[in-house]
Amino acid sequence: MSWFESLILGLVQGLTEFLPISSSAHLRLTAAFAGWEDPGAAFTAITQIGTEAAVLIYFRKDIAKIVSTWFRSLYTKSLRADQDAKMGWLVIIGSVPIGVLGLLFKDQIEGPFRDLRLTATTLIVMGVVLGVADRLAARDEEGGRHRAVRERKTLRELGVRDGLIFGVCQAMALVPGVSRSGATISGGLLMGFTREAAARYSFLLAIPAVLASGGLELKHIGEGPVSWGQTIFATVIAFAVGYAVIAWFMKFITTKSFMPFVIYRILLGILLFVLVGMGVLSPHAAESAG
Repeated sequence: MSWFESLILGLVQGLTEFLPISSSAHLRLTAAFAGWEDPGAAFTAITQIGTEAAVLIYFRKDIAKIVSTWFRSLYTKSLRADQDAKMGWLVIIGSVPIGVLGLLFKDQIEGPFRDLRLTATTLIVMGVVLGVADRLAARDEEGGRHRAVRERKTLRELGVRDGLIFGVCQAMALVPGVSRSGATISGGLLMGFTREAAARYSFLLAIPAVLASGGLELKHIGEGPVSWGQTIFATVIAFAVGYAVIAWFMKFITTKSFMPFVIYRILLGILLFVLVGMGVLSPHAAESAG
């Protein structure tokens, strides 16, 4: 991998990690369209640490309160009913599904799941799901001639069952094209949460999974086409761009619909099917040999 490739892939990771369009799919597609080798699951996992560092800084006050209160609640009974202590447990509970499924399907994640036909399918299917979820949320918020406005749930109403469902949705993002934020936000909207609540919990929930995944993949850097230098460079780029994107996205979702992302996902999925069907792209284009 050249330094230019690592720059572009770092930019792509930072731009797409927090948007519901799948960063792993875009890293894979960028390499395929440019005729580069697939950077691989290890590169993807480690550059995601850069974008998660952006989450840690952006939500630093929330995270500090959650971590502090959770630890103190272990030995201070009166704090166990505190919202921040509960959120600590809910992030832990919600992280279980992706941890279990990530280990069970590790070989598939690094192999068959990277087939471009599967990526195209997940882009379209999850785009439709996000569109339906967004429309239901808008209907509740806007009401209508024969419908009253319906109040949606906040994170204070998040329970263990909700946390597990969010966690299962996050685990679906092990398949490129699903999108971690897209799946968890869709799940949250379908469960009746506000856009802001679904996105905030989605980003908090991603922290343990991404840091653990990146840590486990550290030993694989250097085994394929990617060296340590390029990986660190791409990770720093992803952090800088990711911070700007998350700040914009959290403001965007308070007043705007997810429909632009829905349309983009569906069109990209269709384009990908056409290119593969016409033989312009192989389903395994740019896959690394390692």
